[in-house]
Amino acid sequence: MSELMIGRPIGRRRVLGSGLAGAGLATLPGIAFAAAPTERRFVFVIQRGAADGLNIVMPTGDPGFAAARGSLAVPGGAKLDTMFTLHPAMVETARMFGDKQALFAHAVASRYRDRSHFDGQNVLETGGTQPYQLKDGWLNRFLALLPKSHAEAIAISSTVPAALRGRVEVASYAPSALPDAPDDLLMRVSAMYAADPQLHPLWQQAMATRSMTGDLSDAGGKNAAATGALAARLLMGPTTRIAMIETGGWDTHAQQAGRLNAQLKGLDALLAALKTGLGPQWANTLVIVATEFGRTVAVNGTGGTDHGTGSAAMLLGGSVAGGRVVADWPGLSNANLFEGRDLRPTLSLDTLIGAALAQHYGLDPVRVRAALFPDETGVKFGETLIRA
Repeated sequence: MSELMIGRPIGRRRVLGSGLAGAGLATLPGIAFAAAPTERRFVFVIQRGAADGLNIVMPTGDPGFAAARGSLAVPGGAKLDTMFTLHPAMVETARMFGDKQALFAHAVASRYRDRSHFDGQNVLETGGTQPYQLKDGWLNRFLALLPKSHAEAIAISSTVPAALRGRVEVASYAPSALPDAPDDLLMRVSAMYAADPQLHPLWQQAMATRSMTGDLSDAGGKNAAATGALAARLLMGPTTRIAMIETGGWDTHAQQAGRLNAQLKGLDALLAALKTGLGPQWANTLVIVATEFGRTVAVNGTGGTDHGTGSAAMLLGGSVAGGRVVADWPGLSNANLFEGRDLRPTLSLDTLIGAALAQHYGLDPVRVRAALFPDETGVKFGETLIRA
């Protein structure tokens, strides 16, 4: 099993609808989902812990890279262009790139410029300019742009991730370490809620989700591939079209080479399972992988890297106009580093996410940016990220 950490593992099935905590079904965090009236699908994969974009999409064409990274500048990997090489652990992702279904954006960052994981993740997920400035998440605000009658949501976690919190209601599915509830208990709860206009539809939705997970929940959630397959299976349901997957373990202060290799193998397996599970609907899918900030250019004294600024983001899916790296590369010479130590960001992550979602769903990019990132004043982003 990969060492990729996906929130907490999804084990035996448990269902929690909004307001159903009183039913006594304990839950664990994992994946969050939302419904939308479209065949288009969107998955946001957050890399919690500050993933090292410099060693994921390696700028091997920059003479400063090998000099700064030393032993972390691993050999091999897929050449993406004359400047960048993908880490060799991402074999399946490299195939997607070759099929023009993966695009990488480098030297990207949110508007957060300090180095606290919690604060950085809050800015990334809420779309604000400062930590805790906004109370809701950009993904929930995106749901509000969809027709109201269809803006239902379901979260596969005991706590809805910050990106999905907001005024659009999000029900939840979550695993539990407790034994499964017996069928007769579920039937009794169903009967109890049958006449309740608020709880009955939530319970029915939760039961439907429980049914869809089937054996995948039994086998998985214990490894990255199973989580990707589980997410794909839920996204193939009648209404669920949006998912968020939380991954951890990216904070590589020590012995980074082995840890990052394992992390990337897990992420690669998750993405491959997601693609396989979605089948033909992969053509309608956009996946964005992003982290709260990058890591220092120089290696520290314990074979790792410390909290930095600029990093790399990934766009994957059959709808992605892939096969290229989008980057206004700032260079790794000392004079070009941010604060003398970090990769200088040249592209706003908020701008990238807003543009990709607007293109993927055929929405007005100005309206999307205003709703998701209300204080974003970035320049017009003219890159075509999604196939027409």
